[in-house]
Amino acid sequence: MAHFAKIENEIVTNVIVVNNEVFDNLDFPESEKPGQDFIQSIGFDGDWKQTSYNGNFRANYAGIGHTYDEERDVFISPKPFESWLLNEENYQWYPPTPMPIIEDNPNQNYYLWNEALLDWQLIDPSI
Repeated sequence: MAHFAKIENEIVTNVIVVNNEVFDNLDFPESEKPGQDFIQSIGFDGDWKQTSYNGNFRANYAGIGHTYDEERDVFISPKPFESWLLNEENYQWYPPTPMPIIEDNPNQNYYLWNEALLDWQLIDPSI
């Protein structure tokens, strides 16, 4: 199965699945044009880009609300916090301060990002 994302004003507004038989089981990028032609033939207009469920191409799987960056030819998820930065290698967001890891019991540490403090806040999981 192949997945295609509808792009409107650089934003993903829909994601659909197309059977691989539609394009003779071709791999990306050869599969994209026949997939787009099929989508148009069944009445779905607009700009459709193939997306990889495993992130094998276009960096990330497209989800509704994600951005399609045409210059980079990648899908980027919405920015989770204003302070977070985009990793230009994998197009994932990361915090300006790495999440702490306490070595003595790392499975018992729960942190949430605090945008006001621009830092991680330890949360008591027993509450």
